[in-house]
Amino acid sequence: MDRQWRYPPPRFSVHPGPRIEGETRMPSLDISRRVLLVGLAWNAAAGLSARLAPALAQAVAGDPLPSWNDGPPKRAIIEFVRITTDRSSPRFVPPEARIATFDQDGTLWVEHPMYTQVVYCFERVPSVVAQRPQLKNVEPFKTVLSGNREAMARLSMPDLEKVLAATLTGMPVETFEAEAKAWIASARHPRWNRPYVELVYQPMREVLRHLRDNGYKTYIVTGGGQDFVRAYAQDVYGIPPEQVVGTAGGVRYGYGKDGKPFLTKEPKLLLNDNNAGKPEGIHLLIGRQPTAAFGNSTGDRQMLEYAQAGDGARLSMLVLHDDPAREYAYGPARGLPDTRVGAFTAALDDEARSKGWAVISMKRDWKRVFAFE
Repeated sequence: MDRQWRYPPPRFSVHPGPRIEGETRMPSLDISRRVLLVGLAWNAAAGLSARLAPALAQAVAGDPLPSWNDGPPKRAIIEFVRITTDRSSPRFVPPEARIATFDQDGTLWVEHPMYTQVVYCFERVPSVVAQRPQLKNVEPFKTVLSGNREAMARLSMPDLEKVLAATLTGMPVETFEAEAKAWIASARHPRWNRPYVELVYQPMREVLRHLRDNGYKTYIVTGGGQDFVRAYAQDVYGIPPEQVVGTAGGVRYGYGKDGKPFLTKEPKLLLNDNNAGKPEGIHLLIGRQPTAAFGNSTGDRQMLEYAQAGDGARLSMLVLHDDPAREYAYGPARGLPDTRVGAFTAALDDEARSKGWAVISMKRDWKRVFAFE
């Protein structure tokens, strides 16, 4: 992201840190460094809030970002908030224009070894096949029913689209929301054997809170399904459904036997909220250019570019997954392993360097990754 800050005292040497667009660059410390019951969800959220209480208390007591190590990214966030909310600052941003957008998978929570929504869709296949037995021996449903995760990981995009269409459409929107909430409240990640709602990055949770405490509206802008993320965003991130922009499908208006109107999810793509679709979705559903944007992969590049292109102070940041011990390590930038899920390429890394976007090293910049650590 772009950032530049004036941070007293300015007597740091070695290489310059990230820039806040519009500010004078000062030297910094040399610190090394998609697309994809209700009660249970509320109970899970309440339990998560209780576990986060100590961290919240620490933040209120002083440091707004206690899970961050001191370094250029942390200082850039704090300084950006300061200069854009101080009325005496030439970079002051009026409250109505304080917009911050966040990718979800890999930026706010774990995306490996497979996007959470894709896991949800795979786990929904047996129930879909039970209703449509003719799919049992038809690919890709046959592969999914086999339970062979390696084979599922190799499915082509057209095959994935068939699974998504079969598991995410054809039902009333209320039915889908209830099913998604129930699943997210109980599904567990295979590595940690913890609910996905506990695999939110604590440092990013603190950024969300710090921005909101200073008048920013925080939005999720994700390549994942808009309705899927809206089902839990309020409980998990404190972000209401109207502030979730995602890949959106069509709906059809109709009436039940009782004459009551309802909407049915249809297998029709309205917005692919990835790559260039992210700024397009921001324009369509938010209507304001972000002043801050956070991502982690090539799918977020255009969103960061769009945020940086505005006038005044701008903050653009990328999360680099380089911590295999506490989370995962993948790139392929900087010699990290290649990946089909959330790729951070050398070209993206080069663009970040040239445009002053801060790259957040998970290993170097975060004291802890999850609230339960």
